[in-house]
Amino acid sequence: MQNTTDRAQLSRWALLSIAAALVTMALKVIAWQITGSVGLLSDAAESLVNLTAAVVAFVALRVAARPPDDSHQFGHAKAEYFSAIIEGLMILIAAAIIIASAVERLLHPRELETVGVGLAVSALAGALNGLAGWALVRAGRRHRSIALQADGRHLLTDVWTTVGVVIGVALVALTGWLPLDALIAIAVAVNILYVGYGLIRRSVGGLMDAALDAADQREIERVLDGFRSPEVDFHDVRTRQSGWLRFVTLHALVPGDWTVRRGHDLAEQVQDALTAALPDLRVVVHVEPVDDPRSYEPWRRR
Repeated sequence: MQNTTDRAQLSRWALLSIAAALVTMALKVIAWQITGSVGLLSDAAESLVNLTAAVVAFVALRVAARPPDDSHQFGHAKAEYFSAIIEGLMILIAAAIIIASAVERLLHPRELETVGVGLAVSALAGALNGLAGWALVRAGRRHRSIALQADGRHLLTDVWTTVGVVIGVALVALTGWLPLDALIAIAVAVNILYVGYGLIRRSVGGLMDAALDAADQREIERVLDGFRSPEVDFHDVRTRQSGWLRFVTLHALVPGDWTVRRGHDLAEQVQDALTAALPDLRVVVHVEPVDDPRSYEPWRRR
């Protein structure tokens, strides 16, 4: 089980994202200045959004790592969802900037200059973003941090933006058809709109206490099956995700003549087995007599 000190260390990954955004933004601005390409300008604008989102992720990770207190007795893990929502909104803003710039260039075409050097600089920026994004997504999955995963996916989205822009600018240089620069930028913007929507939808699901994924629920049932017997059964198993924390509540059905101690011992054993199978799982077990009809009432009616 991870402690708050371990979680606090995750904010260092956000510093990597901030550094990558600063370097790539500088490189892309240079590439835009060299070529005059609206596609490269839109790519540089997205890096500015990346920088803002990385700072938000850094703050959110620091807040999420705080231990429970009197005002937040279940901890602060949901702060990561706010970061991911802001990340998604930033992606949508970047797409809007790209589309606006592209439409303006469609209406007022402009010859590109020094394309080769500009594309080389932009490609270098894309490679740096790719490495940083890959590292952040990997760390986010390992630590189940939606903020890090969102930040990493944002950087990887920026890589695809760069790839699309570089191809578009290169084709403009080869064909001489100036509108292609703007059309490629619009196509890239539509793609990142989809990515931004996905991040927002996932984050809203977490804020709404969405259930754990199917794999986690199967693991919970596997553990409970190990305790089921003619005397013991379980029902009303409910789960939810809160940032990096996972929660499960369930009812244990036992013979009515069991002692309180025996029922408590079973609950402790179930809790230990579940937390061993799923790290960072918070378990609540409610013991009920198997011979009481009220024990079988579904939780939705309570």
